Amino acid sequence: MYLPNLGPRFVYNAGIFVTAISCILFGVLDYVEDHASFLALSFAVRIVEALGSAGTLTATFSIIAAEFPESVATTFASLETFFGLGLIVGPTVGGVLYQFGGFVLPFLVTGIVLLVGGIVSVLLLPGETIQLDASSVVASRNSGLFAILKVPSVALSGASIVASSMSLGFIAATLEPHLRQFNLSPVLMGFMFIISGAMYAMVAPFAGFLCDRGVGPKVLASVGNFCIAFSYFLIGPSPFFAMDTVLWMVIIGLMIHGTGIGFSLVTAFIGALQSAVKNGFSNDISTYAMVSGLWASAFALGAFVGPSIGGVMLDLVGFRWGTLVVIGTHALSFIAHIIFIQTESPRPKYTEIGTDDIRPLLKATQVRA
Repeated sequence: MYLPNLGPRFVYNAGIFVTAISCILFGVLDYVEDHASFLALSFAVRIVEALGSAGTLTATFSIIAAEFPESVATTFASLETFFGLGLIVGPTVGGVLYQFGGFVLPFLVTGIVLLVGGIVSVLLLPGETIQLDASSVVASRNSGLFAILKVPSVALSGASIVASSMSLGFIAATLEPHLRQFNLSPVLMGFMFIISGAMYAMVAPFAGFLCDRGVGPKVLASVGNFCIAFSYFLIGPSPFFAMDTVLWMVIIGLMIHGTGIGFSLVTAFIGALQSAVKNGFSNDISTYAMVSGLWASAFALGAFVGPSIGGVMLDLVGFRWGTLVVIGTHALSFIAHIIFIQTESPRPKYTEIGTDDIRPLLKATQVRA
């Protein structure tokens, strides 16, 4: 909402520095001995870090939409590829750093890397090139997340983002306990977590390419939701199948899961942006900021709900029955997308008549005075 007023470049750089400093401070909290103080400071630092991360993420998407209006999907998908690479590299590098330096080192290294990246962005990122007129600034103040959510297509995209992020969180929290039965080595266990992120990184650019070539975002989102729901039938497998968990089926399921996430997350952003502009929102940085904020908020909500539900369901009913929650969520999202596609598909309201079809309905001999 305030990004157009502050400027995306300022928000982007400020967010990086806030995130970097917060990350370093969180690692230093290991030296706090009092448990109550540690808990309180941890909440405070992580909240500030989340604000910085949200600012950077929102500004990034806004800059993309403003600077690459003809290829938003492809450019956004390219960034999502690096997001997927982060999902792959983060846990692996973090584990190695933890072994060498304990709790402090992973956060210290991450914070320093972010600081270096922030300094580079300040030096290389050009100044504010996005100009806003007065009416656009006023519109950005008077409209917000709730206003854009009144558009049904945008709300559907937001729900799809929440569902996809929830699935990522569910897998992150429950996959390791589910795979303990195979007695995998730490290396192989880490490889299992890489599979979904790797597929996501590979599929995201393809999804963006299809969107820029005219394939409907809602069509691709429906494919993504179907893939995610189907993947859990293999990862579990579904409790309705009288069979034990098989490792090769889990691997295939994780590959399908990453594919579905790639289609769903990329197309949701593109679909929400297109729908917002189509329904009267201005095609400028103010709308880009709102859609970017929606994506970031929806993803964060799913990232919170997914592990929470996953942990509870794992304790209560186990992994296989717990997956039914995620399957049901994505099944509902898939059905909603199909209904939307059918109701929004253009239908001819009349049939054009060719010159050969223009003839009197009654012959002259049939016309009576």
